[in-house]
Amino acid sequence: MKRRNFLTLSAGAAAGAALAACGSSGPGDTGGAAKAGEATYWSLSGPPGESVRQGAVDRFNKANPDGQIKLNLFQNDAYKDKLKTAFGAGQQPTVVWGWGGGGLKSYVDAGQVDDLTDWFAQNAAVKDRLFPSSFGPATIGGKIYAMPAETVQPIVLFYNKEVFDNLKVSPPQSWAEIMELVPKFNAAKIAPFSLGGQSRWTSMMWLEFLFDRIGGQTVFGDVFEGKANAWSNPAAIDALTKMQELIKANGFVNGFNSITADSNADQALLYRGKAAMMVHGSWSYGIQLAEGGSFVKDGKLGYMNFPGVDGGKGDPNDTVGNAGQYLSISSNASAEQKDIAKKFFTSLLDDTEQSDWIKTGGVPIIKGADAKLATSPDADFLKFVYGVASNAKVFAQSWDQALSPTAAETLLDNIAKLFTQSIGPQQFADNMNAVIGK
Repeated sequence: MKRRNFLTLSAGAAAGAALAACGSSGPGDTGGAAKAGEATYWSLSGPPGESVRQGAVDRFNKANPDGQIKLNLFQNDAYKDKLKTAFGAGQQPTVVWGWGGGGLKSYVDAGQVDDLTDWFAQNAAVKDRLFPSSFGPATIGGKIYAMPAETVQPIVLFYNKEVFDNLKVSPPQSWAEIMELVPKFNAAKIAPFSLGGQSRWTSMMWLEFLFDRIGGQTVFGDVFEGKANAWSNPAAIDALTKMQELIKANGFVNGFNSITADSNADQALLYRGKAAMMVHGSWSYGIQLAEGGSFVKDGKLGYMNFPGVDGGKGDPNDTVGNAGQYLSISSNASAEQKDIAKKFFTSLLDDTEQSDWIKTGGVPIIKGADAKLATSPDADFLKFVYGVASNAKVFAQSWDQALSPTAAETLLDNIAKLFTQSIGPQQFADNMNAVIGK
């Protein structure tokens, strides 16, 4: 799934949007009601995940005739509104598919999903086979409220090897080296970085890394936990300042604020050699493979984790993005439904499901899944993604998914202003401090 699909859901669908569903739900079916011996499960329809999710349910149901999962799949644009309506009416499904973070926290605060901490302690074999970093967005107040599932999607620094070779320069290993490369690429009339700035969330990825590399995980962690004036942390101001220094140095392609990520124009600049580098999600690999001609096949695409900042407290091995997808259990489900759901959790990401996700270009969040990646034509990149995810002690969630919808929209609005330099670091911090906890 492309990052944009996640964003559409994070922002929420328009009220009254038409709901199109597939699977076993029908007209008038809320999806929350179930027969005896049956737990309901809501998730997303469409490629690449629909067939993989359906397969996992089908295998479970075949092996467990006395405890079935009833799967309801919905188009992504309406899914979040559907959930809001269902939770409001007390008709939510037994198993809720989601993104963790801010959305999950809202359910936790309302007492609508179960605490799974003790269950994971009693089922260590289930927990221990998953990437430790995948539990970050599933953890609220030190307790686990969701089962990490499916695949991992870190943010990556991509670069055009041919451009670097032509200028006889090496990929940056620090923020200082990034700033040293900027005038060299500009002198060669090549944009140092491509950026679809009109989309705003693409710019956000830069701040996510700078906050982490300079101040470590606690900087945004304080924001997420609702600490007053958390955005005014000196490390945050330093990150915002460095961000504007890169912008003022013409670090991004001219007109970046009019380029959209949805059009993939930012990625085209990279594979056409008009830009040397680009910070984007791991899903960009598949887009460049599909749209970039022989660029990827010819070995011209380079990729690496975002480098560290000299003197920074953050670990350069850590990353941000989508650490996984998440399954919660509704608090109002019956004891029987909850037992079925937990049994279903133990069946997830078996060998068949792992292989199915790999065929879609995804990396399952399972330790040891790298052994299965070798047969993929994209094995090198998938192994890189596996390495980033498995080695990260912290896999931070994308900010606009971690925050409430209100705070996320304010964040994206102020990021756009920061990148156009209509506000400075302190004004950004002041504006964001005003929506902490909202």
